[in-house]
Amino acid sequence: MRLTRVHVDGPLAPGMRLRLPEHAAAHLVRVLRLREGDACVLFNGDGRDYAARLVATDKRGADVDISESTPVDNESPLRIVLLQGIARGEKMDLILQKATELGVAGIVPVFADRTEVRLDGERLDKRMAHWRSVVISACEQSGRARIPDLHPARALRDAAASLPADAHRLTLDPEGTHRFATLVLPRDADATTTVIIAIGPEGGWSDKDRMILADAGFHGLRLGPRVLRTETAGLAAIAALQAGFGDW
Repeated sequence: MRLTRVHVDGPLAPGMRLRLPEHAAAHLVRVLRLREGDACVLFNGDGRDYAARLVATDKRGADVDISESTPVDNESPLRIVLLQGIARGEKMDLILQKATELGVAGIVPVFADRTEVRLDGERLDKRMAHWRSVVISACEQSGRARIPDLHPARALRDAAASLPADAHRLTLDPEGTHRFATLVLPRDADATTTVIIAIGPEGGWSDKDRMILADAGFHGLRLGPRVLRTETAGLAAIAALQAGFGDW
């Protein structure tokens, strides 16, 4: 039987007795109705799962004993970074959730010319915290023990200027010169290959955005004959990359 996995933001080690964070305790005790003696799995993003057992529960929370740790090796050999034009509400949640399940190593939310969502200050901070919780929940569900990097949301030009220099850069473009069928990604046996895939917001990339991406070294990639919505395009591209060059 598969055990429930919960994220703990802090150090974990075998032999440790731990008071679970409130959200984790509430999920295990109130939602799943686990009781003293029941087993669960903890992770903190360090690449390991920690077998644990509830030893005390009360109205304020729960305590667990950690018995052992196990390395988890299910990260893709292809490091995919999704540069995503920020989408509205549940669309963005869906993108983050499914991209995490599909194995992305990082996500860079960007404000583009046609971004319909306006966020700044406290609103942006709250949205970033919410997005991180979505990513962590997807790791809990999918068995990942490393949490994808969720970079601060920023303007497209600023994000493009901060990307790693050695990454392969692609953006979906119905008129792009590259196709998945003929795409070649040089592989270095001694290093991880990084691919950044850029996806526009609901209205797509503007001409200005395309110039920014071109100046940053992005090449157009045709995914197929149909135009996909922003919540579909990135996920389809990630799946295709994993199938062609990753661990699918």
